[in-house]
Amino acid sequence: MEAVIAVFALLFVLFLVLGAYATVKVIGAAKRGVDRTIDQARRTVEDHTLRAKTYVPGPVSEVAQLRLKLRTSMRATQDALHAGVREDESLKESLALFRRLSAHGHELDAELKRLESDPDRATLAERLPDLRARTERVTQSADSLRWAARDRARRFADDDLDTLSAQIGVEADALRHWTKAQPTEAPPPWPEAPVPDNGTAQQTWPETPRSRAAEEPPRSAINPPGQRPTYPWQKKPRPESTT
Repeated sequence: MEAVIAVFALLFVLFLVLGAYATVKVIGAAKRGVDRTIDQARRTVEDHTLRAKTYVPGPVSEVAQLRLKLRTSMRATQDALHAGVREDESLKESLALFRRLSAHGHELDAELKRLESDPDRATLAERLPDLRARTERVTQSADSLRWAARDRARRFADDDLDTLSAQIGVEADALRHWTKAQPTEAPPPWPEAPVPDNGTAQQTWPETPRSRAAEEPPRSAINPPGQRPTYPWQKKPRPESTT
C-alpha cells in the first residue's frame, strides 16, 4: 500500500513540474511576443518622426534623412540574411559579418540621434560631410551583403529550374514515344540471275502462251474434204438418187 501511495505522489510531483515548465515556456513566449510588438511599434513611431523631421529646413532635415537611409538599409539586410540562412548554411558567415557591421551602424545611428537635438547648428553643418560619408560606407556594405544573398538564392532557383525543365522534357518525350519517326528498312535487293558458262543468257521469266503459239508451224486454212470436221448439229447428207 505504501508503494502505491509513493508512486501516486511521485506522479503528482512530476505533473506539477511539467505544468510549471510549460507555464514558464508559455509566459516566456508571450513576453517575447510582447517585446517584439513593442519594439516594432517603437520603430514605427521613430520612423514616422524621422520622416516628419525631413521636412524641417536646415541640417536637422539631412540628419533625419541619413538616419532613415541607415535604418532602412540595415533592417532590409538583416531580414534577408535571417530568411536566407534557414535554407543556405553558407550565409552564416555573411550573417556574422553583418553583426559586426551592425555594431558600426548602431554607433552611427546613436551619434546621429544625439546630433538631432544639438543646439549648435553651425557645428552640425560642419560635421555633415563626415556623417554622410560614414553613412554611405555602412549602407553600401549592407546593400552589398543583401544583394549578394539574393543573387545567390536566385542562382540556386535558376539552376533547380533548369534541371527540372530538362527532366520534364525527357519525361514528355518518353510519354510521346509514338510521335518519333521509326526508321524504315530498305527492301532487300532482287537476286541477280546467274550467267551460264556457255555465254547464252538464261531466261528467268515464264513463257507466255503467245510465245509458244508463235513457235508452232501454221495450220492450213482449208482442209481436204475427207478431213473436214463434223459437228453434232449438222444434218447428215442424203444419198443421191440414181433414177
